[in-house]
Amino acid sequence: MWVRGIRGAITVERNDENEILSATTELLHQIVLENGIVPEEIASVFITVTPDLTATFPAKTIRQMKDWELVPLMCSLEIPVEGALPRCIRFMVMVNTEKKQDEIVHVYLREAMRLRPDLTKS
Repeated sequence: MWVRGIRGAITVERNDENEILSATTELLHQIVLENGIVPEEIASVFITVTPDLTATFPAKTIRQMKDWELVPLMCSLEIPVEGALPRCIRFMVMVNTEKKQDEIVHVYLREAMRLRPDLTKS
């Protein structure tokens, strides 16, 4: 068994608590669905947000989800690079799995698809 990283990102239209929490849930659900994983297999989730997202902690919604109470979560600020994609939430989900690197499905939604077009489903 290996620990693999699953990347993901999503954007929001506004710096709004409900919008950030909803987008966080959407991204997490899609990562779980695409990779066929359950919370028990997740070692940790590292979440970053761009500096323009200050309305809430994205981890807040995950902590309230059934079976996610014990999954270690950490939020941080993304590096503020000039010209970077704004209003973006990024995930690094560390999962215990038998899958090989090329079997991992990384998930980029909304405007975040521009970050990794090579990993985005058409």
